[in-house]
Amino acid sequence: MIERREFLLLASATVLVAPVRGLAESTRLTFDGSLEQGSLVLGHVEPGAKVELNGNALSVSQAGMFCFGFEYNDTKPVEILAHFADGTKETRPVAPVARQYEIQRITLPDKFVNMPDDVLERRKREIAMIVAARKTDTDSSGFAEKFDWPVPGIISGLFGSQRILNGVPKSPHFGVDIAVGAGTPIAAPAPARVALAEPDFYLEGGLTILDHGHGVNTCYMHQSKQMVKQGDTVARGQAIGLVGMTGRATGPHMHWGMNWFQMAVDPSRSTRMPAPPKA
Repeated sequence: MIERREFLLLASATVLVAPVRGLAESTRLTFDGSLEQGSLVLGHVEPGAKVELNGNALSVSQAGMFCFGFEYNDTKPVEILAHFADGTKETRPVAPVARQYEIQRITLPDKFVNMPDDVLERRKREIAMIVAARKTDTDSSGFAEKFDWPVPGIISGLFGSQRILNGVPKSPHFGVDIAVGAGTPIAAPAPARVALAEPDFYLEGGLTILDHGHGVNTCYMHQSKQMVKQGDTVARGQAIGLVGMTGRATGPHMHWGMNWFQMAVDPSRSTRMPAPPKA
């Protein structure tokens, strides 16, 4: 969520992997997505089928679409079991494809690295609100569509990159940063319902979380203005806010994140185009 000009060249040196379609010959159970670590996988079964992931039931749409995610460091395959309406079953192991992550070494003022003790209670409340918003499991179908990039610009921060701040290793960067000017409109990348819209979180600043259905949600941080409120329904391309640098940010940019429930996945692996359009 921290934008630094030194990393504007990072995107040009990174090759995005095109989605892999059709994991196996079966037409009754198919998958779509990059199948990489840290990606959202879309599945399709015959309408009326039920699906399990490692023994746990997944939500399946009326059209037979379902989804699940791979953690950024997953190495073990998962087992998908489909129960078809005719009483037959099909089991399929799905293994995550390993990927390489960047290492970012950043030197920043201490206020951008360490959290003051007097905001810890506030931060607990904010995290609880974010966790609650990401528990949503609605029957919305936006999750099954390829996503648009929410803003034009240059990728300045990659999902999964290990951040070393002032010489201290920190958690991976679970989002994609897009460098673009303040005031740029942020467009919903797919149909959604607004699960959370808060103007002043300590780290995220102006934060909006969109629920696209079946546990898939996207977030938009550091907004200078929000144009939607919790409970609103938004269409693909609808403006939901403006790019800013609220919260803990060193400059205007859009931090775009995607989750499957609480699991962070890479939104750039679910887009129609491999990179955002130029600003």
